[in-house]
Amino acid sequence: MATNQEKHTIVLLGGGSVGKSCLTIQYLQGRFVQDYDPTVEESYTKITVIDNKPATLQLFDTAGQTEFRTVENLHVQKGDAFLLVFSLTSRTSFAAIRKIHDRIKKIKETSVPILVVGNKSDLTSERLISREDAEEAAKKMGIPYLETSAKTGENVTESFERLVRLLRGGSSKRRDNKHDERKKKRNNSTDIPTDNGSGCCTII
Repeated sequence: MATNQEKHTIVLLGGGSVGKSCLTIQYLQGRFVQDYDPTVEESYTKITVIDNKPATLQLFDTAGQTEFRTVENLHVQKGDAFLLVFSLTSRTSFAAIRKIHDRIKKIKETSVPILVVGNKSDLTSERLISREDAEEAAKKMGIPYLETSAKTGENVTESFERLVRLLRGGSSKRRDNKHDERKKKRNNSTDIPTDNGSGCCTII
């Protein structure tokens, strides 16, 4: 039995009513939920295969309301990667993305995989945020951008799988960094000692 099972914690963040719960249910169950109660906090586990590699994903669907900010922050602390979700029909939710991104950076104090998701792409007549504006905002934050529709399923699976790919790439970089650090330590240990002021030396 495999002892090194790949596990990732993905946290969905964004304002209220942007479709975080709908995206999660569409990804997990392949169906769209039209009416649902505002989320306080939900967690799900999905065992899947991405690029021929098995992975266990723990998904945290957060509330988005200010009164649940403390709970959100706890999830940010333990999250491995993040979906920042806004509604393409809401300027307020779009403006909130930058603040959420800043909060993640402050809490994590290190670089983590993040994907900006513009949801409700199916509501073309109600759209207020252009693709160009969304891409520009994501670019300024240094984050990839993707548009989704929880109703049609457009790019829903892709958004979660892209985060896992980013996580795998980041893991490789972290391993490389650790290898470089170990190599540097080994090299330092073989350096010729400097004169310590004792006035003696050893000749071999």
